[in-house]
Amino acid sequence: MSMTEALGRMQGIQSMIADLTRTTSAQTNTAALKSAAATALATGTGTGDAASFTDALTTALGGSSASSGTDISSLVSGLGLGGATGLGALSGLTTPAAGSVRSGAATGTDVVAMAKKYIGVPYVWGGTNPATGMDCSGFTQRVFKDLGIELPRVVSDQMKQGTPVASLAEAKPGDLLISFGGNHISIYLGNGKAIDAPVPGKTIQIRDAWEQQSNLTSIRRIVPAGGAS
Repeated sequence: MSMTEALGRMQGIQSMIADLTRTTSAQTNTAALKSAAATALATGTGTGDAASFTDALTTALGGSSASSGTDISSLVSGLGLGGATGLGALSGLTTPAAGSVRSGAATGTDVVAMAKKYIGVPYVWGGTNPATGMDCSGFTQRVFKDLGIELPRVVSDQMKQGTPVASLAEAKPGDLLISFGGNHISIYLGNGKAIDAPVPGKTIQIRDAWEQQSNLTSIRRIVPAGGAS
């Protein structure tokens, strides 16, 4: 064998070794990613807490991260984990908004707190978007949606949800107050106060409940009662 042939053979062997090394590394990373995903699912960190999942993945991969060039979304897609329960598409994961409440755990106190975030939003008939304005039922629908609770769009349907409350004296913060025969809806705050999107030209505000004017039609409790506001 000539020197040239020997060098060529050695280069071929080195190339094969490099390929094997890359394959082994990829298999190791794949196993690590699967392990991290399993850990995230088992501990609940995959339910939207992207930062926790990324930390677990970074540890499993020996310190590599998205910031150092690892494309986590591509790795997950390649492993078929994109639709895994609790993980979703990692490229779309976001950390829960501050003050958010896990669906099913909301109370009347949470409803009140969420509703107050929209004070100052203008009344717009038929509106459901806080960025442009909301009407009375669009406002109540939005507040409960923020808490993971779906309400129908209009007052006539919202007033059939939850459980009835016998009187304003028994109403608790977070209850829905329906007035004017089902033409208006607001959220009770306690102590004779309510928050609502009132009429065109006004904004979402806290004021005396409409029901103090003997216009009460019904009261509905959607979530467990909260304390006085």
